Amino acid sequence: MTLTRIAAAAAHFGRDIDHSLGRIGKIISDARLAGAALLVLPDAAIGGYLADLRHPDPHALPPALRPDDPAIGKVAALAGDMVVCVGYCEADGDDRYNAALCLTGDGILGRHRKVHLPAAETAAYRAGDTFAAFDTPVGRLGMLIDYDKTFPESARTLARDGAQIVACLSAWPASLTNAAPKMSQDRQSRLFDLYDCARAAENQLVVVSANQTGAVGGMRFLGQAKVVGPAGNILARTWGKAGLAVAELDVTAEISAARRVLSHLDELRPETYRT
Repeated sequence: MTLTRIAAAAAHFGRDIDHSLGRIGKIISDARLAGAALLVLPDAAIGGYLADLRHPDPHALPPALRPDDPAIGKVAALAGDMVVCVGYCEADGDDRYNAALCLTGDGILGRHRKVHLPAAETAAYRAGDTFAAFDTPVGRLGMLIDYDKTFPESARTLARDGAQIVACLSAWPASLTNAAPKMSQDRQSRLFDLYDCARAAENQLVVVSANQTGAVGGMRFLGQAKVVGPAGNILARTWGKAGLAVAELDVTAEISAARRVLSHLDELRPETYRT
C-alpha cells in the first residue's frame, strides 16, 4: 500500500506578486507540515485574477509572465520535493493565457492553458487548445482551470490519457446574476461542488480542487477547496474559508477498487457519440 497525502488550497491572491509569493510560501510550508506530497493552489495565485468578470478593464489585467520568469523559479524552489500546481497569467509574445504549471524543485512537469473561456474572458486571454496528462512523482496527473471542469469532455480527455489525478485550479466566484443571501445557497456554490464530484465519479479518478477566497471588485470567491475520491466522495474540504483540505489515500488502489466491477473508461463507446 502506497499512501499519498494530497492538499488543495483555498486562499486569496491579488496583484502584488511579492505578496503572492509570500502567501504561496506559507501555504507550501503548511502543506509540508501536513505531510502533503501534492499541493494544488488556486488559479491566478501569482498575480491575481480579473477584477471584473463581466467587463474586464484592459488597463488592469493580471501581470503576464513567461514560464521562465523568476517568480516561477521561486515557486519551484519553495516546492522542493513537493509536487505543486500553480496558476498564473502566461505571456507568449503578445498573447496572454490563463495558465497553470505543475512543478517541483527540479523544474516544470506539466503545463495547461485554459481551453474554455467564459465570454468576458476572451477580452483578456486567448484560449488554449489541448488537454494532456503527464507523469509526476505522485502519479499521472492532468490539470483543468476554472470553467474547463464544466465540460465533461475536459476531464474525460485527461482520464483517457491515463490521468489518475485531475488538479482543478479555480478563481470561481459566487453567482454574479442571482446572488443568494448565504453562500451555501448560491447556485455557483452548488455547481462548483457538483462538477468536482461528477468529474471524479464519471472518470473514477481523484479530483483535487483549489479555489480562491475573499472578494475582488464585485466578486466573492467561493473557496470550497476539496479532495474527491474516485467514487465521487469528498474526502476533505475547507468549506468557504481559507485553508487546506488534506486527504491521505492510496491513489492506485482507490482507483482500482472503483473500477473493479464497472470500469467506465473500458466501457465507453465513443463511436456512438456525436459532438
